[in-house]
Amino acid sequence: MSPPRRTFTAPGNRVAGDVDARLTSFVQRLGARPGLHHVSLAMTSADGRYHWAGGSGPAVAGEPEVRPEAPFFIASITKRFIITLVLQAHERGELDLATPITGYLPPSITTGLHMSDGLDRTPSITVRHLASHTSGLPDFFERRRAGPSLYRQLRAGHDTSWSFDDAITIAREQQRPHFAPQDLTAERQRARYSDTGFQLLIRILETVTSRRFPDLLAERITGPLSLTHTWHPAGRPAEPPPATPLPLYAGRRRVDVDGVIRSSNDLYSTTDDLLTFERALVAGEPFRDPATRHLLTERRNRLRNAPVLRYGLGTMTFSVNRLISPQRRPVTLVGHSGSTGTWLFTCPELGLHLAGTVDQTQAQGLPFRIMAKCLRRWARWP
Repeated sequence: MSPPRRTFTAPGNRVAGDVDARLTSFVQRLGARPGLHHVSLAMTSADGRYHWAGGSGPAVAGEPEVRPEAPFFIASITKRFIITLVLQAHERGELDLATPITGYLPPSITTGLHMSDGLDRTPSITVRHLASHTSGLPDFFERRRAGPSLYRQLRAGHDTSWSFDDAITIAREQQRPHFAPQDLTAERQRARYSDTGFQLLIRILETVTSRRFPDLLAERITGPLSLTHTWHPAGRPAEPPPATPLPLYAGRRRVDVDGVIRSSNDLYSTTDDLLTFERALVAGEPFRDPATRHLLTERRNRLRNAPVLRYGLGTMTFSVNRLISPQRRPVTLVGHSGSTGTWLFTCPELGLHLAGTVDQTQAQGLPFRIMAKCLRRWARWP
């Protein structure tokens, strides 16, 4: 017999009664779907006047309740934080987007990293290439010669761990580049998602600032924006410590992958903190010049390994077609998702920010279907 399920909504929700009813019913039905364990989601208008958050999951003794304030592993939403730090460092003159990565990293990291046709093309890779997934570097999470991919291990719920050096060794010795570093003056470029590139960005940030990644986050983003429930697994959570994070699941089977989480450099957060961050980022608040935010979407290249998505600098763009979008007109979602079924996006046409998670080891496409349905339930009001 399945355990009873509980649904929670935030006491501070501010929406019309019918919107509240639609979203509550949606969360209940979504959380009860076969193959899912729980769901937590939140939405807020760009001006902050309206807000809704809720969660639903089974009531199981000893496991965290799926309350709206519960923290969770945000996976690749972290790339929005990384690119914010990169653009801040660019503004401060600590790095330049057009500089080759060999200017910031030692030969022990860069030599032979991008070998193609017998040539080492690594010196042609710039910071901008890494941030836009246009370097051609493979993703160390993907298929390799010496064993199953990290994605496959995660989907199966098998824990593992790795170091930065391990990730670089995998990319250099067990994988091949997909294409040459792209001409960034061309109208369009090839783009292919690569976690390797963002691990290199973190190392560049640490090198040019002489700060550890968790410390940089605290000093330049989470502290200034008062994100008291956002932290790096290697850093110190805010005081008082937040609630126990929601676990990950493979379907309805709980999996404990602490090694993966510690190794990934990805963060824990809450929907409330994420929406605060997204609202600030869209307004350009983390930057000295608010116009710097436009660099995030200056290009929108189609990702070859996720063709429904376009990518700028640390930023995804997804088009919701008119058949499934609210009011039967196309709208866009701009932000980032994570492989564990996490999302943080803005819909500019509706002036709406969305965040949430289903905490699954394999759920890359689900966030986009969920967000499209959320938009339709919200867009009839106000």
